[in-house]
Amino acid sequence: MGGDNYFLLSALPSLGELGSVPPLGLSELLERSETCGSTAARQLRMLFLSSDLLQREAYLAGEIEEVDVLQLTKAQVRNEAPLPSFLAASADEQDVSRRLAADRVWESYYREADRVSLSGSFLSLWVGYEVALRNALAAARAKALDLDPADWIVAPDLAAEGLDFSNVINDWSGAGTPAAGLRVLDTARWEWTTANDDWFTFSDDEVTSHGAKLMLLHRWHRLARQEAESDVSSS
Repeated sequence: MGGDNYFLLSALPSLGELGSVPPLGLSELLERSETCGSTAARQLRMLFLSSDLLQREAYLAGEIEEVDVLQLTKAQVRNEAPLPSFLAASADEQDVSRRLAADRVWESYYREADRVSLSGSFLSLWVGYEVALRNALAAARAKALDLDPADWIVAPDLAAEGLDFSNVINDWSGAGTPAAGLRVLDTARWEWTTANDDWFTFSDDEVTSHGAKLMLLHRWHRLARQEAESDVSSS
């Protein structure tokens, strides 16, 4: 495992800071990891599925017209074909009536990602962070709308404990545009990933954290491209 990852990571281009151009595609990283026989490939697939789900959510909301997905099909993104069976239903079937369909999908995703990850692995920690951040944002939105936060949080038992998102939420709430708000959140994600990237260990966790950073670079790049296209169309 270590040797495979050593050759894989040594051959990969280095990643720049958040906002820089991604040096390779997600599919290329996954293909290289599989060619090297890295056992991190399975975790990368699960990690990259979150990118597909975010794009699907944005497409169905009319926020984007083009998607670049790796795990899902275009028909699944357009909601013209069923999602993989493990995403089709929430783990909490008694509560589905009050939950948004998107929340049910994300709860199922986080539970599956937690199931396939090893305890204490980067993917496991990433799930805990993402669930905690998502629920903190949901609670802030619910409070602003005088709603019950319990109706909007997902998989609370998976959320990492002891994380303080107050500064992130304040910056996100004060962002002038939705795009600026997304940048606040992805900056927090980037900083967390950097602090947990297992750099220079050549472990599966280092490969997976490299994938998490690459995923953020692609998301930031897509956002910048969409903003540029919007500016051109409005001028």
